[in-house]
Amino acid sequence: MSLDELQTEMELLGEKKFRAGQIYQWLHQKLAGSFDEMTNLPASLRARLDEEYVCALPEPVRHLKSAVDGTEKYLFRLPDGNVIESVLMRYHHGNSVCISTQAGCRMGCRFCASTLGGLARNLSPSEMLGQVYQIQKITGERVSHLVAMGTGEPLDNYDNFLKFIRLLTNEKGLNISQRNVTASTCGIVENIRRLADEKLQITLALSLHAPTQEKRQKLMPVAHRYELNEVLDACRYYFKKTGRRVTFEYSLAEGVNDSDADADLLAALIGGLEGHVNLIPINPVTERSYVQSRAKRV
Repeated sequence: MSLDELQTEMELLGEKKFRAGQIYQWLHQKLAGSFDEMTNLPASLRARLDEEYVCALPEPVRHLKSAVDGTEKYLFRLPDGNVIESVLMRYHHGNSVCISTQAGCRMGCRFCASTLGGLARNLSPSEMLGQVYQIQKITGERVSHLVAMGTGEPLDNYDNFLKFIRLLTNEKGLNISQRNVTASTCGIVENIRRLADEKLQITLALSLHAPTQEKRQKLMPVAHRYELNEVLDACRYYFKKTGRRVTFEYSLAEGVNDSDADADLLAALIGGLEGHVNLIPINPVTERSYVQSRAKRV
């Protein structure tokens, strides 16, 4: 709930309005995992909240740490048994967390492991927040940047994702700057345009991965629904409305989209757009035949 919604809820319970501010602080600043932790609330209110509402962080199931760069990957279990992945990356400019926005994904991108089992369900705003809060609690370190690039397509869970952004960046919560938030999408045109109209300052990252419509259709089923030109028009609209440069993500698969001709076509396609390209050597997936481009080709 937003602070306003929480205030309304307290009034419906016959409680003083200021209780909402106390609860909001416990949830979003002190990162309480239960109502019992909220020690400045009357015991009777805590008991009632525990009966009628849910306050729960996702349960850590597995934790992996890279020996190469210290990146940490977390597997979390949700109350219904679904599991999601989150990643903590440490940079000189601060800690960044990559969250999942759905349990599974229905986009079907050919090179992506996250979509192999299809979509189980959308995550709620609290389940997105819970990944960030739990990682902060586990590490004792502040998260200053967020990328929605884990499992799922954030713009396929638009309303929940938007509410999550507003909670995450609220000055009475973690107060993460909107400019430090990136949303990655495979190109759901109408929701890119909706997002542009929200007057947020988050960064849009388009999963492009191919320089032509034909090649993109082979890699990304969503391209059968949205023509490349209309996706890029939506990106232009996003820049026009927000002034925020778009990031073009381009996963490189050997012999598929990494030729000199592909590079020339890519430059011609987006050379006039206000944006930059993020080249990503593809991660091999057991169930797929794609091979990572070699360093010299990249």
